[in-house]
Formats: sequence, structure tokens, C-alpha cells
Amino acid sequence: MNTTGRIFRVSVLGESHGECVGTLIHGCPAGLRLAEKDFTEDIARRKPGAPGTSARRESDAPRIMSGVFEGRTTGAPMLILFDNDDADGSAYDKIRNLPRPGHADFVAKAKYGEYNDHRGGGHFSGRLTLPLVAAGVVAKKVVRPAKVEARLVEVGGRADPEKGLKRALDDGDSVGGIVECRAKGLPIGLGEPFFDSAESVLSHALFAIPAIKGVEFGAGFGAARMLGSECADGFASAGGKTRTNHAGGIHGGLTNGNELVLRVAVKPTSTTKKPMRTIDLAKGKLATATFAGRHDACIALRLPVVVEAVTAVVLADLMLINQERPRIAKG
Repeated sequence: MNTTGRIFRVSVLGESHGECVGTLIHGCPAGLRLAEKDFTEDIARRKPGAPGTSARRESDAPRIMSGVFEGRTTGAPMLILFDNDDADGSAYDKIRNLPRPGHADFVAKAKYGEYNDHRGGGHFSGRLTLPLVAAGVVAKKVVRPAKVEARLVEVGGRADPEKGLKRALDDGDSVGGIVECRAKGLPIGLGEPFFDSAESVLSHALFAIPAIKGVEFGAGFGAARMLGSECADGFASAGGKTRTNHAGGIHGGLTNGNELVLRVAVKPTSTTKKPMRTIDLAKGKLATATFAGRHDACIALRLPVVVEAVTAVVLADLMLINQERPRIAKG
């Protein structure tokens, strides 16, 4: 449900307008240096503030509640919490019975009935990407010296994010984008055949990020338009390096020592300034409504660090499964 991983297990908790959000991490090796200041850079990358992002302003200050003693991880479960300082669910009271098209409102109410938290998507909210980023900070320490980096490569079909965003903002609409993530320095052999292949577990976790609608590795869907002689990655060294990387660093479900390359498709924010067709659940008929609230015009602007974090979480788990990392860190 809310947990991923076999050894490095990460859970998320909280709601958009509840008291807090947070992450619970099991299986982190003991001895890693970790302080609250280590989260500052990545949390700042996720924060709104740029044009096209939410007006919600949270301090996003991490509180490490357990699992760290005298600046080092202990190997015990690690709980990291973030208070919701700028929560305001009042804007959602008026639309309690008007599910927002494209959001989880309708299906969440069908699943949980009147007990679902409707404020800002509740537990389905993008606010839960903050604890994912926190888990990623820890995971990136586990996978070192391997390095995981993600960047925004496209907004609204354009390589220039500003141009892609401007078109949507001028029209009072929203826009999607594509985020690319790369991991260098991975060992050969991470993953398992078939259901626990590196692609399988990465995709499973990446699709947990709200708004992700597609994942591809290497050439991705482009490989379907290639000839076999073009797509196959010929070897360039006896160590397994290849001349090309259409496979994205994975063969047979296992990392092959080349750079891991994946991309995710991020859908446009479902809520815009435009009137939308919905259902009046109280009356049991279709209706038209305009939905207020604080929303990103382009979610993709803030997602590179989230994609980076989730990728690192999966790689940390695969490394521990493969015994690439000791349970007590050195140094």
C-alpha cells in the first residue's frame, strides 16, 4: 500500500492538509552520517516559488524522530516528519461533493466512503512527494559512490521550459513535461530476472509519484522503430561497456555497468482556472464547476528531485539485496 522495498523499506504517511507528512525508513545501514541540514538542498529543489508553481508556502523543516544518534544512523527504523504549517483545507469544503476531474477524489470516495480526507487530495496529494525526497536523501548516501541525477528535459512538448510553460500560463491552463534521470557508477547485476527486474521495481516505484503516466528506459518506445542491428548495444570494452546505450543500462533485468537512463512522462495538473465537467454527488447528476485552491500549472517543474529520490531508494534496496553495501557503513 504505502511501502516499497525489501530491505531498504520506505513508507510514506500523512495528508495534504493534515498535521504532518513523513517517511518511515527500515533497513538503513548503521553508521551513515546524517543531520537535518543534509536535507536542505534537495528539499529546496522541490519547493514552489518559480512561475507556474503553487502559492503554498511551507517551511518543510525535517524532524528526525528516530534512527539517528550522535549524527549517525543507528540501523533502527528512521522516522522523519514534516509539519504542515501552511495547510488550509477550507477551499475544499465547498467541493466536498464535487470530485475534481483528473484527481483521485471520485475513486477515493468510492473506496473509502465518507471517511476519505477530501482536503487537497488527502493522502493522494503531491504533498507526499516531500517525504519521498527525504527518503531519497538517505538513499543517495547508501548508493555512494554511485550518483543519481535527474533533470527536466521538456515542458509542453518544448525543450525550453519557459516557452512551454508560457503558453499554458497565458491561457490559464496547465502543462506536462518529461523528466530524465541518470545513474552513474552502478555495479553490474542489480535486479533479478522477470518480476523483480531492475526495470520492474524502478517502474513500480516511479509510478507511485503523483502525475507520472509513463516510464521508459534508454531508447524506450523509440526502440520499436529501430532495426535490431541499430538497437543492439555492441560492446566497446572487455569490462562490458557498450558503444551505444539504447538499453538504458539494463539487460535481462540486470544493470549492466553502463549508465542507467530513464525518463518519466508527467501529465498536466488536472485543476486549472477553466470550468470543468464534474458530478454533483449530493444530487447524483452531472455539473459544471470551477475549482479553486493552490496548484502548480506545471507539476513537472518540481519533480526532477522526486524522480531522483525514488530512483535512489530503489537502487539502495537493490544494492543491499545484492550485498553490495555492508549493514554497518565504514567511515
